Amino acid sequence: MSEASMIQFLFRLAKGVAQQFGPNCEVVVHDLVSNDPDSSIVAIENGHVTGRKVGDGPSHVVLEALNHGSEALEDHVCYLTRTRDGKVLKSSTFYIRDDDGRAVGIFGINYDITLLLAMEDTLKKFTSTETGDKSKEPEPIARNVSDLLDELIEQSVRVVGKPVALMNKEDKVRAIQFLNNTGAFLITKSGDKVCKFFGISKYTLYSYIDEAKEEAERN
Repeated sequence: MSEASMIQFLFRLAKGVAQQFGPNCEVVVHDLVSNDPDSSIVAIENGHVTGRKVGDGPSHVVLEALNHGSEALEDHVCYLTRTRDGKVLKSSTFYIRDDDGRAVGIFGINYDITLLLAMEDTLKKFTSTETGDKSKEPEPIARNVSDLLDELIEQSVRVVGKPVALMNKEDKVRAIQFLNNTGAFLITKSGDKVCKFFGISKYTLYSYIDEAKEEAERN
């Protein structure tokens, strides 16, 4: 690709990327061949993001490119920059090289995320809870008492930390204690459902409830 063809391609690419991502996306092309760092920008779309225009001077990455050999230059993707008026940008810098590997230009993308960061902060405050405990499971809302009992039984299994098939007597007593403490047995015919789930008799259920109460009193 000739130098003229490359430049035309970069100009079209800059315009296309800017149109794709909208007015908050600045796309800039720097010329590193002219050796005129005071006016390195040869193309720019949505220049209002940084307040720059064609013919303006370099950013620090351009100065770095002009000050170091091409071999030392590497693309820099998805880093944060800040404008003089306080905008925060998500930026990427790509070096354009000729057939000999020499950096002849820079293709830069600067996306203004200032508003997005403000929205992120607002959303964090809006979704935070009093405890701020993100690991705690959200409190379920049951449609009816049957669903509520099912959810409490599932919670009792999570409290024990193993499936019913692997539970020993102590595990089941702990699960029954949880159900008793949460008021599960206030639900009509809850005992039948709990007995069936844990594979125990009514007599055993009452025995486990008594053991759970005694354990709670000892503690």
